[in-house]
Amino acid sequence: MPIIREIVTHEPATRLATVSAVTRPVPCMVRVTFSGSELVGFPSGGPTDHVKLYFADPSVEGPTNRTVTRDYTAREFRNVDDGTGFGSTPELDIDFVIHEEDSSSGPASAWASAAAPGDQLRISGPGKSKLAPTGVSRVILIADESALPAVTRWLRLLAPEIQVTALLEVADAGVTPYFDAESLAARASVTWLYRTDRATREAPGQVEAALRALGPIGGDVYVFAAGEAGLLIPLRRYLRRELGLPADQVAVNGYWKRGDELFDHHAPLDATDPD
Repeated sequence: MPIIREIVTHEPATRLATVSAVTRPVPCMVRVTFSGSELVGFPSGGPTDHVKLYFADPSVEGPTNRTVTRDYTAREFRNVDDGTGFGSTPELDIDFVIHEEDSSSGPASAWASAAAPGDQLRISGPGKSKLAPTGVSRVILIADESALPAVTRWLRLLAPEIQVTALLEVADAGVTPYFDAESLAARASVTWLYRTDRATREAPGQVEAALRALGPIGGDVYVFAAGEAGLLIPLRRYLRRELGLPADQVAVNGYWKRGDELFDHHAPLDATDPD
C-alpha cells in the first residue's frame, strides 16, 4: 500500500489576532495564545501546517509600517466555550523558542519575549494542509525545540493504531515538561537527547547515531525530521541515499539555520543534493 499525504488547499487569508495569554511551558519557550473573531474558521488539519507572522521591521528605527515575516507551526487551534451558552471563542497557540543567553535575538523571539495580553499581530495562512500519511504502520519523529509544536500535532493527528517513535534533541532536561510525561509515554516511544556543548548548543552526531540504532526502516514507515538545517543534512543523506527511502516516505525540514536569520525553510535542505 503506497504512503500518501493528501494536500488540502485553503483560501488565502490574513487575520488580525489579539494576544489573550502569555505563558512559559518550559524555560526556553514562550507560548502566546491569540484570540479574536477573525480566527473563526482557522484551518488546522495537518501536522505540519504553518502560518506567517508579521513583525515590525527591526532595521527601521521608531514606528514603522514595514514588516518582516517568520513562519511558525500553529501548535493548537481550538474553540473555547465563551460562557454564554450560545457560542465559543477561537484560540490559537503559537510557541516561540527564546535563546535568552544570546546577545541578540530575531524579531519573532524579541516580540514574544515582550508580548502581553492586548497586543495584536497579523497572521496569514495556512495556505494548505498536508494531512497525516495513510498507508503507514509506524512514524518516526525527529525534532529539536523549534519542532516540538509539530511533534504535538503529529501525536494528536496520527491514528491511534500507528506506532510512534520520537527522537527529541533538546538543551537539557528542563525542556521535557513541554509534554505531559504520562500522556507522551502512552502514545510514543521517546528518546530524549541532551546537547553536551552548552556554548554552541550542539552535540554533533548523536541524533544520527540514535536514528541508526533504530535498525531497519520498512516500506510502511514514515520519517519526519525538523530542526536546525545543518544538523539535519546527515540524517537526510542516511535516509534518502544510504537507505534509499523514497521521497514520499521521508520529510526532512530545516526550520532554522544557525547564523542565518533570513533562512528560507522552503529552500532545499542540502543544495548539493536536491531531490
